[in-house]
Amino acid sequence: MSVPLRQQFDVALYIIKQRLRGHKRFPLVLMLEPLFRCNLSCSGCGKIDYPDEILNQRLSIEECLNAVDECGAPIVSIPGGEPLLHHEIGEIVKRLVEKKKYVTLCTNAQILEKKIHLFSPSPYFNFSVHLDGSREEHDRATGLKGSYDRAEAAIKVALEKGFRVTINCTLFNTAVPERTAAFFDHMMELGLDDITVSPGYAYERAADQGHFLTREATKNMFRELFRIGKEGAKKGKAKWRFSQSPLFMDFLAGNQSYECTPWGIPGYSIFGWQRPCYLIAEGFAKSYRELMETTDWEKYGTGRYEKCANCMVHCGYEPTAAADAFAHPLKLLMLALRGVRTEGPMAKEIDCSGQRPAEDVHSRHVEEALAKIRAEKDNVGDKPNR
Repeated sequence: MSVPLRQQFDVALYIIKQRLRGHKRFPLVLMLEPLFRCNLSCSGCGKIDYPDEILNQRLSIEECLNAVDECGAPIVSIPGGEPLLHHEIGEIVKRLVEKKKYVTLCTNAQILEKKIHLFSPSPYFNFSVHLDGSREEHDRATGLKGSYDRAEAAIKVALEKGFRVTINCTLFNTAVPERTAAFFDHMMELGLDDITVSPGYAYERAADQGHFLTREATKNMFRELFRIGKEGAKKGKAKWRFSQSPLFMDFLAGNQSYECTPWGIPGYSIFGWQRPCYLIAEGFAKSYRELMETTDWEKYGTGRYEKCANCMVHCGYEPTAAADAFAHPLKLLMLALRGVRTEGPMAKEIDCSGQRPAEDVHSRHVEEALAKIRAEKDNVGDKPNR
C-alpha cells in the first residue's frame, strides 16, 4: 500500500478518537458530488443518466464546505459527473485543503491539462484519473476515441508538475486479467503513485446492464490478476502499488468474508445525503445526522437485499477492511509479508437465500427534485419586474 504515511497516521488517529468516544458508526471518506454533468457517456456509469434540469444543478462552495464539516470524515473524494466542469472546483479544493482534509479529485482527465492551473500540489491533495484499462478497452467504455490518450497525457503533465496522481480502475466482466496486468505494469512505468481498483456495481441507471460481475466471477478474476502480478514481480517488473488496504485486496480474491459498511463512505450531492450508501439511492436525508439516525442499516448489504447481492465495491467494503486491519494488526502484517493468496479454498460466501427483493425506487428522488426545480422557476417567473 502506497498511501502517504502522514495520511495513514491521521486516519488511524481519527479512528482511535471515534472508538474512544464510543462511536459505533462513523465515516472514513465523504463522497462529495458537486454535479452530475459529464463530458463523457460511459456505458457503465449510473451517475449521468438524468434530465438536463438535474445535470445543470451545482453544489455551491458553501454547500460543499458545510457537508464536509457536518460529516467530519478525514478524507474527501470528489467524483461526479466530471468535477472539472464545476466553475468553482479550484476554490472548493483549495478550501478543503486549508481544512487539512485529504482530498481526491476524481476526473476523466479530458480537460485536466486546461484546468490544472487551478490547483497546487499538496500532501493533502491528489488527482484520481478514471482509466478502465488499455487504450482499446478505455475508449470502448467511454465511447470516445482518443479519450485514453488525452488521459495519459494529462497524467504525465500532472506528475511533471509535482502532483500526486493515482488512477481509479473499474473492472467489468469483459476484463481479461492478462491485459489488465499489462495495463497496471504500464501505469507503474509512467511513475503513477498508485492504483485504486474495484469491480463495477450494477447501477440501476447504467445504460449497460450486461457486463457487471457476479461475486464469484469477481473473486476468480482478481485471483488470476494478482497471480500474474506476483509472477511479474518475481521476474523483476515493478510491484503494483495500490491505494487500498491489503485486506480489501484479499477480500476481492475471496480470502475474507466481509459484510459491507454502508455508512463508512457516505455520499452527498444536489439531492442531499444519499441513503443507504454512495451506490444505492433509496431516499435522501436533509442532514448527515438524519442519515445516520433514521436509515435502517440492517435492511441493506449482501445477503439482506437483492440490490446488494453481487456488490464487492471498495466504497462498501474498504471501510470494513480498514476496521479489520485496525482490530487485527498482526493479521495485516502477515498478509503484507506473504501477499494475497491466489490458490486454495475461498472464504465462505454470504447466504443470499433470505434476501428481500429489490425495490424500484431509483427515480423517486429525480421526480421530487424536478418538481422542486420547476416550482422555483415558476416562482421566479411570477415575480413582477422591478
